[in-house]
Amino acid sequence: MAGSERTRMAAGEWYTCLDDELETLRVIARDAIFEHNSLPPGRRGNIGPALKSLLGAAGEGARIEAPFHCAYGFNIFLGDGVFLNAGCTILDTAPVRIGKGTLLGPNVQIYCAEHHKEAAGRKAGLEIAKPVEIGENAWIGGSAIILGGVSTGDGAIVGAGAVVTRDVAANTTVVGNPARPVRRG
Repeated sequence: MAGSERTRMAAGEWYTCLDDELETLRVIARDAIFEHNSLPPGRRGNIGPALKSLLGAAGEGARIEAPFHCAYGFNIFLGDGVFLNAGCTILDTAPVRIGKGTLLGPNVQIYCAEHHKEAAGRKAGLEIAKPVEIGENAWIGGSAIILGGVSTGDGAIVGAGAVVTRDVAANTTVVGNPARPVRRG
C-alpha cells in the first residue's frame, strides 16, 4: 500500500481516516454544507453555491433540500432532476452516483465507509471505501439506509426504513431490514 491515505481511499484499499489531508477535505466540505444549510431558500437555490462547486457533478435541476450532510462532496455525482429531501446524509468516501430523475426521501443515509472488523483496526481509524450507484428514476423511501458496495437499478423502489445491504435489480421493490424484494401477485 503506497501513496497517501486519500489515494488509498480512492483505490478502495484500507486507509486511515485519521489523516491531516482527509481532515482538511472534510473541513472544506463542512464549510460548504454550513453555507448550504444556512442560506435562506430563495438565496440557496437548488444547491448552495459552495456545495455545488464541491460536488463531483450536479445535473440540470438537481436539488438538495436542507439540512444535508456529506463527508467530502467531491465523490457525489447527481444526474438531471435528482431530488434529495431534507435530512439526507451521504458519507462519500467512495463515489456515489445517483441517476437522473431519482428521488430520495427525507433522512435517507448512504454509507460508503466500512470500518475494520477488529477493534485495533477501528481504533487506528482503518476504513475501506465502497461505491454506491443508484440508477435512473429510482425512489428511495424516507429513512432508508444504503450501504457501501450496493447498486440499485433503474426504476427500483426502496421502501421507507429499509436497510439495503445487497444490490437491487432494476424495477424491483425492496423493503425491510435487511431489504428483500416484495413478492408480486
